[in-house]
Amino acid sequence: MQKILGAMRRAIEDYQMLQDRDSLAVGVSGGKDSVALLVGLCRLREFIGIDYRILAVTIDPCFDNVECDYSSIQTLCGQLGVPYLIRRSDLGDIIFHQRAEKNPCSLCARMRRGMLHDIAVENGCNKLALGHHRDDAVETFVMNLFYEGRIGCFQPVTYLSRKDITMVRPLIYLQEKDIVSGVRRCALPVVKSNCPVDKATAREDVKNWLRDMEKKGFPGLEKRIFGAIRRGKISGW
Repeated sequence: MQKILGAMRRAIEDYQMLQDRDSLAVGVSGGKDSVALLVGLCRLREFIGIDYRILAVTIDPCFDNVECDYSSIQTLCGQLGVPYLIRRSDLGDIIFHQRAEKNPCSLCARMRRGMLHDIAVENGCNKLALGHHRDDAVETFVMNLFYEGRIGCFQPVTYLSRKDITMVRPLIYLQEKDIVSGVRRCALPVVKSNCPVDKATAREDVKNWLRDMEKKGFPGLEKRIFGAIRRGKISGW
């Protein structure tokens, strides 16, 4: 966990993600990234020298009209002393049945973020923390290039003027493998996704492509792409 905390602290300081008296909503899907984010933010609060409040928020898409069991996350939040809010939704029904989306992940992500924004504002939070890491940034950059023919990526810090809320991504310097290792070593609870297209998405295809390129003669490719995003100040980095 020490490596995770160090990388989070550096990202927070480099991009001035948090300030004293911030009220921070943390999006917790139950996956490894969001759980590591929540625990990391709670532990950093003890020594980083920034006084901020934390509210953990879960949006349950209720895939196949079944409510997901987040009791393990609720227990974790109790241990951390963090208030926890679960919002059940009909996202699963809207995306897979009503609209039968061919690209469900993009719409699901946008709708969940919109709900998180609203919940954060309703609860007096001025910032929303999301669990995107370095691999996510590289994959998003490649997907935008391959599928849309544009150069772009999400930002470490994004201010949304319509909602008057700022999104921050404290895991942005971490590779997925580091998060997996930290979560496993600390025996943190993870809720398995019951999404019908889990592991069968365009993002998964790009992830596999990058992995194959690393093996076929381009070791360090992801690191170099991430460096290019930062040096080129892509999307305001």
